[in-house]
Amino acid sequence: MRLPLLLLLLCGLAGTAWAQQAEPPASDDLLVRLAREEAVAYENGEGVPRDPARAAQLYCQAARQGDAESQYNLAWMYANGRGIERNDATASFFFHAAAEQGLPQAVRMLERVGQPGTDIPDCMRPPAPVVAAAVQATPAAATPAAELRSNGPKYIVDLVKTIAPEYRVDPQLALAFIQVESNFDVVAQSPKNAQGLMQLIPETAARFNVKRPFDPAQNIRGGLAYIRWLLAYYRGDVTLVAAAYNAGEGAVNRYRGVPPYAETLGYVSRILKSSRMLTHPFDTTVTEASPQLAVMRKF
Repeated sequence: MRLPLLLLLLCGLAGTAWAQQAEPPASDDLLVRLAREEAVAYENGEGVPRDPARAAQLYCQAARQGDAESQYNLAWMYANGRGIERNDATASFFFHAAAEQGLPQAVRMLERVGQPGTDIPDCMRPPAPVVAAAVQATPAAATPAAELRSNGPKYIVDLVKTIAPEYRVDPQLALAFIQVESNFDVVAQSPKNAQGLMQLIPETAARFNVKRPFDPAQNIRGGLAYIRWLLAYYRGDVTLVAAAYNAGEGAVNRYRGVPPYAETLGYVSRILKSSRMLTHPFDTTVTEASPQLAVMRKF
């Protein structure tokens, strides 16, 4: 009987350490793939005793990291009662998550399953967000200009320094979004027609009165207006703000946290790494809090 792949990986890393030739740490993508492969092995009894419960646990672990194949496989197990109790609502949840990431077989399954239920599977529930402090009339304390970290062109950084305080957004957070969205390319345009420095889609540009999305100042103002709104909506939780900027607040509310999309999970990670912020002051007068925020904080 073969050892599970994760165990083999750990044994291999330990075995090479004595020779001072240890391999570099496994990447997140590799760990997700290994978890999926282990799940397949336990689901089908390939080299290990068949263990559907363990398979479901491993699939869900990878699904939480945005792995569409694991989401689909787990949905199939729940839809067919394959070694675990059949649950059509849970199957629908995972089929939808995989379909939203474009997995063709999951898209086809949407014709056979209904809308996902309101319950989030336990293993998919995000950790409770850190609560930020509210601000009213006083502006947010900003990163001092001398301490800003950015490799962007000076004229864009200077624009951010000037405009960000008007929207009570820390310039460092604004620069993080610009870097991740467009890498400071003023004329960047995505296949989905997101435009300019902060990659505003036409609907967002119209929502925040941006007439010329490729004008750097207008684009920054539109992006910062949206970030200010999201900060108020999610009460200063930068993780949720980043997730909503990428995937939309509707998806964040529906999943009650960061949606299980590989793209969005990676996007949030880059924003947090670049900004070095988990929370940010917010203005409660901008908008009411998300109706799902209280539920998110119970997880």
